[in-house]
Amino acid sequence: MLTVPVSLSANPYEIVISSDFFPQFGTFFKKWTNGARHAIIISDTNVEPLYAMKIAEILAESGVENDLCVVEAGEESKCVEVAQMLWERLIECGADRKTVITAVGGGVVGDLAGFVAATINRGLPFIQVPTTLLAQVDSSVGGKTGINIPQGKNLVGAFWQPKGVFMDMAVLRTLDERQYRAGMAEVVKYGVIMDADFFAFLEKNVEKINSRDESILSQIIARCCALKAEVVLEDERETSGRRAILNYGHTFGHVVEKLGGFGTWLHGEGVGIGMTFAARLALKLDPENSELKELQKRQDALLEMLRIPTRIPDFPRDEILNTMLRDKKTENGTLRFVLPNRLGDCVMKTIQGIEKFI
Repeated sequence: MLTVPVSLSANPYEIVISSDFFPQFGTFFKKWTNGARHAIIISDTNVEPLYAMKIAEILAESGVENDLCVVEAGEESKCVEVAQMLWERLIECGADRKTVITAVGGGVVGDLAGFVAATINRGLPFIQVPTTLLAQVDSSVGGKTGINIPQGKNLVGAFWQPKGVFMDMAVLRTLDERQYRAGMAEVVKYGVIMDADFFAFLEKNVEKINSRDESILSQIIARCCALKAEVVLEDERETSGRRAILNYGHTFGHVVEKLGGFGTWLHGEGVGIGMTFAARLALKLDPENSELKELQKRQDALLEMLRIPTRIPDFPRDEILNTMLRDKKTENGTLRFVLPNRLGDCVMKTIQGIEKFI
């Protein structure tokens, strides 16, 4: 078992990374919540029979009364209507200020449940039990929650830190291949933006990654969580600009998700395509930069070896521009893009005349 601390001054918590450790969840739940006696588990139709019911049984055996709320699997559930359904269901279940919302699922469930927890009764305690690789290495850590609206992805949300994050790598054995590949896109992102040595580690271990070797995956998940925790500690609410680097690949990735129709492309697939776009954009802005040329070559090669989509869809140019300009990083109508300087380092840049590069 590995533990990664997130040492925020107002709400420190820990990330537990284990394998076949689910029976211990009740112990961690009580530790993180000071012995709370009521939990409401939010999950989806895919995860309910695999892990949500198991978590409910473990909590019951630990003396924690619990209710299970299940939404349809898929990005389409991350919407206002489903959030309202959950608010109403929580009230029906008798949620009070000490009820703990427990998200058991992937990124959609975590974002949705976290947003519901942040907004019901002006905020309820919240625990993450991520069941996809993408959620384990990225979305379950850092306290960003949100839902989508027709105008764009995650445009409604809140910062709401969990009381703890419980990861069991055993869940990755049942994760379908497409979801696994999508999660690896976020893993590659960390190497590009923060840690060139980690990127090289991924390159050297492609075969083991593709075979889901748990000894390698435990190192990967722990390193990604540690890197994200480092950034969150520096800039919890994205006020200094440091946290924005975690959005590498996301501006165009969100375009892919929005214009493709939410649910058509997985988030990690969009990120893989978005990283491809961002690396090419950086090189167009600085075409003689040898470090950027190497980065693009190695990033393309690693994404290909990990079978992560990189082909940029042929969306209408005007729709791409309009969607980008609604991105949360846009300021005063000017688009700001996370772009690499070199492998392991990136920066936020203001892009004038982005239409020239699309």
